[in-house]
Amino acid sequence: MRMYDLIYTKKLGGALSPEQIAFWVKGAADGSIPDEQSSALLMAICWRGMSTEETLALTLVMRDSGKRLDLSSVPGLKVDKHSTGGVGDKTTLILGPIVAACGVPCPMFSGRGLGHTGGTVDKFAAIPGLKVELSEAEFIRSLAETGFANSAQTGNIAPADKKLYALRDVTATVESIPLITASIMSKKLAGGADALVLDVKCGPTAFMKTLEEARGLAQSMVDVGTAHGMQIRALITRMDAPLGWAIGNALEVMESVEILRGEHGDSELAEMSFRLAAEMLIMGGAAQTLPEAQAKVQASIQSGAAIETLRRFVALNGGDVRALDDFSLLPQAGKVVDILADRDGYITAIDGRGLGLLAMELGAGRKNQNDVLDLGVGIRVMAQVGKYVRMGDVVFRVYAKAADNIFSRLYLDTLQLTETAPPITPYLLSHIIQ
Repeated sequence: MRMYDLIYTKKLGGALSPEQIAFWVKGAADGSIPDEQSSALLMAICWRGMSTEETLALTLVMRDSGKRLDLSSVPGLKVDKHSTGGVGDKTTLILGPIVAACGVPCPMFSGRGLGHTGGTVDKFAAIPGLKVELSEAEFIRSLAETGFANSAQTGNIAPADKKLYALRDVTATVESIPLITASIMSKKLAGGADALVLDVKCGPTAFMKTLEEARGLAQSMVDVGTAHGMQIRALITRMDAPLGWAIGNALEVMESVEILRGEHGDSELAEMSFRLAAEMLIMGGAAQTLPEAQAKVQASIQSGAAIETLRRFVALNGGDVRALDDFSLLPQAGKVVDILADRDGYITAIDGRGLGLLAMELGAGRKNQNDVLDLGVGIRVMAQVGKYVRMGDVVFRVYAKAADNIFSRLYLDTLQLTETAPPITPYLLSHIIQ
């Protein structure tokens, strides 16, 4: 088998066999296929696409390039969640304890942040002492004893994806639905869960800008999961502004804990997290209908079961539980600066990506993989789309190392103000249930 023939076939729009795909992925991972040939095939796939059968074959060989986690020792249907991410997306910290408190085991592997979007692992790392890289035994123990397990993804889970993603990143071939699908689903299928809920973000600050693009990605992942025999459903949610009030790792822990305590229950972040949790309860067999599942979610908040589950998860994995009640024990910023509105008007848009980049400059995000984060810095978003503000109102509160490098104009440029109130779009744009 020659790599040249695979490239030529895909260049002409032909389909690759499972054997050809396996030959390529294994060769790319072990270095026997040169990077330039893998890059050429990636570009051909980016232009010509892949069928569901090809995408499934790519997903499975990437999954099988490393270890597959066996969670069968933990009773019950295990349900995972994946979000395509965005600025302020902290739903995992909220829904994981809720789902576990309702009796459905919730295993999750998460990533670290890079660039303007944060990573769940970094948010959890803001809790003093909490171990965020669990061994397989520790992961299974956490799932068995608390119902919830979250860990940084280990290097032996789908290692071929790491190699191919690095090539995609430098060859402008990231934006390919089959390649995105295989990257995400190979890791999810290796993670041992029985069912998966997808949160596919859509909007100007999301990876998928249009509803058509988001629906295409969601359907591709659902098709691959279904073909593999996994229970899977997808929600497509709006991402045109920061999700919630907090941007920055310790701040996002604070907001998540407050929601689990029963605060901010009518916020978009809370509503979205609760809906995702409800879908997971249905898939895990804890509820038959959406209203029943939503009632169980609310009961877990009101009874204190959800926040208690988070406490048990933190304690079991070495974290300081006191920090969930006393936020002064979380990492703190050196200075706090209020950014004031410079005119009256209705907020019609908030540039989440712009705020994410500003938070990265503060030290809340990484420019490079090896950057060390400042877990205490970040931005509190006091403004909301649709809200009327007057000149002098606080629209952002910036938590920084020092105050002398905070330029108000940069933050105010992320807001759009008009004289008339904007229409408000629901957070849930579409869903795919199979």
